[in-house]
Amino acid sequence: MKLNIIVLAKQVPDTRNVGGDAMNADGTINRAALPAIFNPEDLNALEQALRLKDEYPASKITVLTMGPQRAADILREALFRGADEAVLLSDRAFAGADTLATSYALATAIKKIGSYDIVLCGRQAIDGDTAQVGPQVAQQLGLPQVTYARRIVSLQNGHIIVERGIENGVETVKAPLPLLLTVDGAAAECRPQNVYRMLRFHRAATPTEQAAEGFRYSAQVAADEALTIKEWTLADVGGDALRCGLSGSPTKVRKVENIVFQAKESKRYTASDEDIKALVGELLSNHTIG
Repeated sequence: MKLNIIVLAKQVPDTRNVGGDAMNADGTINRAALPAIFNPEDLNALEQALRLKDEYPASKITVLTMGPQRAADILREALFRGADEAVLLSDRAFAGADTLATSYALATAIKKIGSYDIVLCGRQAIDGDTAQVGPQVAQQLGLPQVTYARRIVSLQNGHIIVERGIENGVETVKAPLPLLLTVDGAAAECRPQNVYRMLRFHRAATPTEQAAEGFRYSAQVAADEALTIKEWTLADVGGDALRCGLSGSPTKVRKVENIVFQAKESKRYTASDEDIKALVGELLSNHTIG
């Protein structure tokens, strides 16, 4: 069996290092002020794609991201881990997009990619925590979807069987192909970068990077088509500018605050029977337990 798999990935600011300059005056994220990383749950999604390819070696994995030129860094990382092809969707028209505008742009790029059996993405990105983009992409493409996926059990007769997390445990569901899966952080962690692929794909670059002054790998890229990261603009995917970026985003962020929780008081308990009894009694009385 040969599967065409698309993995949606996002380069996100490391929200563990949020400071006072994390937001611009217009309510958008000041990404230049924060370290950029591969969105963690998108790595979980990539691992599920790689496991499918382990089982069906003829399959092809295409990783798609939308962002500025520096987002090509996570595409190279995806190639290091085992992806076959990378696509950067980059245009000033996409800047400031909320989840609706983002899902529209990604859906247009997926349509340009063409044939696909499974679209995979992380449940949510750590810079927004909305968990909306995956389901919205499925809606834009008219695809069935399974959310909170943790493990792909099997593929059979044009259907996929998936384990997904629910409030009180795990359920197993069956859905037809093609479809979209959102994968959560309880799924398997992504395998490490492969040193042999790193030696090859550290030269991979977008056409814009290749054209930049000082690019050292022109000869290698010219000799190896796989080293070119595809780069598409709004015009390339045939998108509607009014549905992209800020103009296509009904969501507006007015304010971002850093909230630090501080304990107003503290109590110290020892391991004595009296202290343990007192602690349990207090937890029962304020209904923390019981």
